Amino acid sequence: MADDNAINQTPAADIYLALVHHPVYNKLGEEITTTITNLDLHDISRAGRTYDVSRYFVINHLKSQQALVHRMQKYWTGGKGAEYNSTRQEAFSVLEVVDTLEDAVKQIEDDTGKEPVLVTTSAKSYKDIDPVSFKELRSQLIESDRPYLIIFGTGWGLSHKVLDQCDLLLAPVNGRGDYNHLSVRSAASIILDRLLASPWWE
Repeated sequence: MADDNAINQTPAADIYLALVHHPVYNKLGEEITTTITNLDLHDISRAGRTYDVSRYFVINHLKSQQALVHRMQKYWTGGKGAEYNSTRQEAFSVLEVVDTLEDAVKQIEDDTGKEPVLVTTSAKSYKDIDPVSFKELRSQLIESDRPYLIIFGTGWGLSHKVLDQCDLLLAPVNGRGDYNHLSVRSAASIILDRLLASPWWE
């Protein structure tokens, strides 16, 4: 159970984000690799920097897609892009593209000397996995000395190959109505705020 007093603190855990483009499902339930989108790079980087995440990993093994990320990152972190918008330069400083989820985990272990807790997110529920609430996870982030990797999917959701590697499944983001189809960048911002924001409710 989450400690009501504990959640009124601001978590200090090392937080990492991952946006997985492979393996994910398409509408037919087939495993695919999705295409990296400009908005996901920009907006999740900006949200990540705002909430002081250590790194935002984009996971896509296709070299052509990785080259796209590197070109965009180079533009905004050096030369005219950095001169035009220094805040975008700072946001992109947390972004890194890697081949696999395992590569991201390895880098976190190298950075921190500790094995990260893997937390997956999903807009749907699973009969065989009990989700952790936002309150419970926020409490963990306050009390634990391990880094946490919060994993987001693209397409029609993360493959079970990814889910099977994770330690925790975070409860879905639900609004007031029955519509539940947020963009991944919107969901990421909401989740970061619920887990890491200063306790505005006090």
